[in-house]
Amino acid sequence: MVKQATDYKQVVRDAARNEDTFLRLTMTGKRRGESSPYVKIIVRPVMIKERRHLKFSYFDGKKDITKNYEGNAVLSPLDEALCLPFKQYHVQSSTGDIRVRMTRQGDALISRSEASLSDAPDLSHNKPHSYLLASGKNNEFLHTINITDASGNVKPSMQSKFRQIHEFLSRLEPMIHESPSPDGKIDIVACGCGSAYLTFAAYHYLKYNRGLHPHIVGIDRDSVIVEKCRTLRDDLKWKDLDFYVSSISHYTPEKIPDMVLSLHACNTATDEAIARGIHWGSQAIVVAPCCQHELRPQIAASSMQSILRYGLLKQRTAEIVTDAVRAQILRIMGYRTGVVEFVYPSHTPKNLMIRAEKVREPGNPQLIREYLDLRDFWHVEPRLEGLIGTPFTDLLD
Repeated sequence: MVKQATDYKQVVRDAARNEDTFLRLTMTGKRRGESSPYVKIIVRPVMIKERRHLKFSYFDGKKDITKNYEGNAVLSPLDEALCLPFKQYHVQSSTGDIRVRMTRQGDALISRSEASLSDAPDLSHNKPHSYLLASGKNNEFLHTINITDASGNVKPSMQSKFRQIHEFLSRLEPMIHESPSPDGKIDIVACGCGSAYLTFAAYHYLKYNRGLHPHIVGIDRDSVIVEKCRTLRDDLKWKDLDFYVSSISHYTPEKIPDMVLSLHACNTATDEAIARGIHWGSQAIVVAPCCQHELRPQIAASSMQSILRYGLLKQRTAEIVTDAVRAQILRIMGYRTGVVEFVYPSHTPKNLMIRAEKVREPGNPQLIREYLDLRDFWHVEPRLEGLIGTPFTDLLD
């Protein structure tokens, strides 16, 4: 049930102050035309020196700041957080969930649902490391893809794959804000999905950890792999997870996806995914490039000959330039963009991830100048320019 309300702050405040039931408060999203120093705030109860506090974690997109408050001292920071122009508020308690969504007109829509977290509050301050996709007898997904044995233990030979899945989810987690729709739906397209282990992991995390209703479409040109993905989906009896045989450039989604994923798609397939995400107007684009060959024969800079004369160093330089070009183009197109380490190089050499979130209008002049300097210095003509086409090249004129 969704109802319009003007007292949403009091609803959220009362729920967060209930020491018997409160588990977690998540504030995310940005209201149109307003700015905030934080992209997300999470509040949860903790015990410090045997006294109950509320732990506030503030995320600005680059780092997080943590502050703890006790008793009535929580009222001021809680009110300050509620005054920031967030678009979604999600209160999780042991008795039920409360979601608040702000409309463009500034009205608050409140909905209530069954509890997505049913456990008692975890009041540990320095919690031990926990995986976002926990192993165990009840995790049918991990057992089905052969990562765990019949007892739920991770197989020794699959430790790296297990860690890779969780490192991926930890990098994806900051990009997942509350769904813009009251029913918690989120649409994702995974381009060049391959065997789709990470796609399946994302579905599991969004549905069972975050309490959302994901609809994920995986596309790949290999019909044999797509059929295997469909079989795995059917074995797990997971709905709203579809797989199609298609090239990235020819796929047309039924609905504009909130997020586009491209995880280890080879060479310029990553560029195709980025371009499609930009054309679709997706809010988030997350890519983990695989091999980058396009710019290697192009790069040339006389002042860098001491690097470029060595094949291995030239290849690595080309990879850096390729991903720098991708990140800068995304920034020009209005995306807040970060380049992070995906997993440790000891697990896989393909360990870089570009995360981008739409936050502003395209065409920042300073970003364009930086891009042209980068492109001209290395004497390259990135294919991504042509894939995006006039929405990008018109900005360069």
